[in-house]
Amino acid sequence: MTYPRTHAAGRRAGTTPSRDGGRPAGGVRPQVPPRRGPGGRRVLAALLVLGLLASVLPWWLDTPAGSLRTTAATLTAAGRITGLVAGYLLLVQVLMMSRLPLLERWIGGEQIARWHRDLGATLLVAVLAHAALILVGYADLEDKPILTEAGVLLRDHEDMVSAFAAAGVLVLIGFTSVRAIRRVLPYELWHALHLASYLALLLGFGHQFSNGAQLFRPGPVRTLWIAMYVVVVAALVWGRVVAPLAFNLRHRLRVADVVAESPDTISIYLTGDRLGELDLLGGQFFRWRFLTRGCWWQSHPFSVSAAANDRWLRLTVKVVGAYTRDLRDLDPGTPVWAEGPSGTFTAAHRTGDRALLIAGGSGITPIRAVLEELPPGSALIYRARTPADVLLHRELDWLAQARDVRIWYVIGSRNDPGPRQVLTPDGLRGLVPDVVRRDVYLCGPPGLVAQSLAVLRQAGVPRRQVHLATFEL
Repeated sequence: MTYPRTHAAGRRAGTTPSRDGGRPAGGVRPQVPPRRGPGGRRVLAALLVLGLLASVLPWWLDTPAGSLRTTAATLTAAGRITGLVAGYLLLVQVLMMSRLPLLERWIGGEQIARWHRDLGATLLVAVLAHAALILVGYADLEDKPILTEAGVLLRDHEDMVSAFAAAGVLVLIGFTSVRAIRRVLPYELWHALHLASYLALLLGFGHQFSNGAQLFRPGPVRTLWIAMYVVVVAALVWGRVVAPLAFNLRHRLRVADVVAESPDTISIYLTGDRLGELDLLGGQFFRWRFLTRGCWWQSHPFSVSAAANDRWLRLTVKVVGAYTRDLRDLDPGTPVWAEGPSGTFTAAHRTGDRALLIAGGSGITPIRAVLEELPPGSALIYRARTPADVLLHRELDWLAQARDVRIWYVIGSRNDPGPRQVLTPDGLRGLVPDVVRRDVYLCGPPGLVAQSLAVLRQAGVPRRQVHLATFEL
């Protein structure tokens, strides 16, 4: 069934410490943030492409014309090119994992995650191609069996064992990043395995400079590559250590209260120092670490579920496992370590001044915060299986009046006629006739996201106007 915004879609359990009638803190209406264009992403993308070309240029300058007349020479040359490409892409991948505040501000965690995923597949192919081409090329050059040549390389070439180990680490990371495999792995295990790319960078460093034809000789090329390593490591230290330390010493976040929103969803309210100085936009997320027994060793990404104010921060979490069950028992005063904010799922990254927001289940949490900062006149479609699954409905109904938002609560399973009709091109156009001219903010279960993306594409909504909430690499 589809209900307008006046439908009372479920009763919230508990009360909040800092709200009145579902309004944001103090009833203060946040300012609409100015739009941030895609200039930063484009500049960085251009720099990365130029860096890739520059990484291959030394081979081009060092290779005389006519030197690739034999099969062995051609294979070896291709192996060296793929080696340079792999080395450069590994540096880029680690840079994207650095959580450098400048990159987060320019690009956003969602776009970084997409670039990281796409480049990861290319990096794995380049590493395997490099190893295979060099091995076959050397074997052909020395007229030896491939396995014999592999033994010679491992025995007689400096840092070759560590290079093979680095390749193995990257293969493991690539294997565990396959969507079907990642789904069955515990988040903590997958995250720990993913961090092994730092180990690959360390293991591959010596091989590049002791065996790389363009890098083993002292000179400007070798110096430039070492400088790139220094820059990436510095970014990693700053983004992973210095910036989080400064943030947490400044704001000293701690738990104020834990409120039940539904039987399987909680809101965690945080207080701290100088919250009014936070550079935070609705829809952004932090990586939270609750410094209490059973939780301190894990860091998980959750978006804020209300726009920033100078009194509290709030995250709303669906209880789906042992970790989130433990969050229900957090005591007031528990210290919190946070890294962020991150993400471009915000009103500042809109392309126009009209928006459609589509949420499913607990996906309403970042969308509710975005809605608070969008210009008036937005539309929200909120999918839930039952009325009890609708979260934060009092606040949504208040925002509907305060910010002139049209809200439809679409209740039922995906096979029910009402929900099925809404998520069709004609259904969307029936509710929001100008959908092709609106920004679309989409957050919810993977099935809903995939279905909505397909419907939006069929309805003619340009991809650049679709914003997805993606929390992690």
